[in-house]
Amino acid sequence: MHTILQPEGWAKPIGYANGVAAHGRLVFVGGQVGWNAECKFETDDFVGQVRQTLANVVAVLAEAGGEPQHITSMTWYFTDKAEYLANLKGIGEAYRAVIGRHFPAMAAMQVVALVEDRAKVEIQAMAVIPE
Repeated sequence: MHTILQPEGWAKPIGYANGVAAHGRLVFVGGQVGWNAECKFETDDFVGQVRQTLANVVAVLAEAGGEPQHITSMTWYFTDKAEYLANLKGIGEAYRAVIGRHFPAMAAMQVVALVEDRAKVEIQAMAVIPE
């Protein structure tokens, strides 16, 4: 379905892929934040928002007939790098609960702010659904 791109001699990444090659129908998921279907935040907890954000990504992808294993790339934006790093274990648990053990190409970065003031994380994703 997808081919993980791992250059020879490179250390194996943990929790992401350096690159992914895929063939099929492209799906682009716009930036999702940790609010519910009514656009209301249920928590200010970082891990709680990550879990909801990932669930939102999966829900949008499902509208195209996709599943988490079809995700080829994710870009994570968060407002506090220290909070992100302090919660890696919980983030990993939330990720595996929602996405599973599928690790696409990823980038993560701290930003000054997100458009939604209560949002602590925003995730944009791309997927390729096999034809």
